[in-house]
Amino acid sequence: MRIISGTARGRSLVAPAGEKTRPTLDFVRESLFNIIRWDVQDARVLDLFAGTGALSLEAVSRGAREAVLIDMDRDACAAIRKNMESTKLGDRCRLLQRDYQQAMDMLAREGQKFDVVFIDPPYRMENTGDMCAALYDKGLLSDAFMIVVEHKRGLAPLLDERFEAYDLRKYRDTEITFVRGRAENEEANDA
Repeated sequence: MRIISGTARGRSLVAPAGEKTRPTLDFVRESLFNIIRWDVQDARVLDLFAGTGALSLEAVSRGAREAVLIDMDRDACAAIRKNMESTKLGDRCRLLQRDYQQAMDMLAREGQKFDVVFIDPPYRMENTGDMCAALYDKGLLSDAFMIVVEHKRGLAPLLDERFEAYDLRKYRDTEITFVRGRAENEEANDA
């Protein structure tokens, strides 16, 4: 596993031992960033289930302004710290070792807003639509946000009327759903 492009291109990434963490495969990450390459430029990134930090670090390597990485697993956080150090991107990253709900509450209290959010939870967690709603309800999304949800094939997020899934990509048993705010919501907010 490595950083594919940008300032840290080619730097190796480590993953924790065992099967608790399921890193996004390099070819999936490369395809993903080919799709969102312009969206990460100068973006504030939130990674709810960072695992190895590969998605956030790739975004920062490709020009994201900064990233907040969240994971509650001690081994995953140790791997993320090593990866932040080896890529030399740690000065633009913040790691929060806590449950994603606690972290969202904390970030909301701080008044944080994010342009790009990665949601790649363990496959046993199927409430990704609820996670999108919580981000919106807590005010953590910028006006032109994008949420990238990685999920098991056939388990796309169940989104409420504030969101639209505008793209879906399939990679073996993994799918990525791209989510944004519905145009009606944006128009209502402008009024």
